[in-house]
Amino acid sequence: MGRKNNDWKKRDGVVYSTSDEFDYSYDSDEDQETLPPSQQKLKVMLDKKARGGKQVTLVDGFIGTEDDLKELGKMLKTKCGVGGSAKDGEILIQGDHRDKVVQVLQSAGYQAKKSGG
Repeated sequence: MGRKNNDWKKRDGVVYSTSDEFDYSYDSDEDQETLPPSQQKLKVMLDKKARGGKQVTLVDGFIGTEDDLKELGKMLKTKCGVGGSAKDGEILIQGDHRDKVVQVLQSAGYQAKKSGG
């Protein structure tokens, strides 16, 4: 299942339109190139809403593929020693780890700063 060339498998759920103006931008490796870290402007904030009162550190603003987002999320979870998730352009890290996350991102070459939230 780990073969990259089976793009059609990823496209289930895509509705094709007969309209000429229909422009479906699919987040595949071809369309959404992952920006180099130095061009990524990441926002790190604390998110307390809709998580049963638990605090999570939210990293927002990542531009790139889902795979790269997951890789970055994995690195942050490892460095902070906690769980979390990475999807839809956001990385969630359990607990308030804003300072640590910003530090880790910056040392990896990303532009990251804490923002309100």
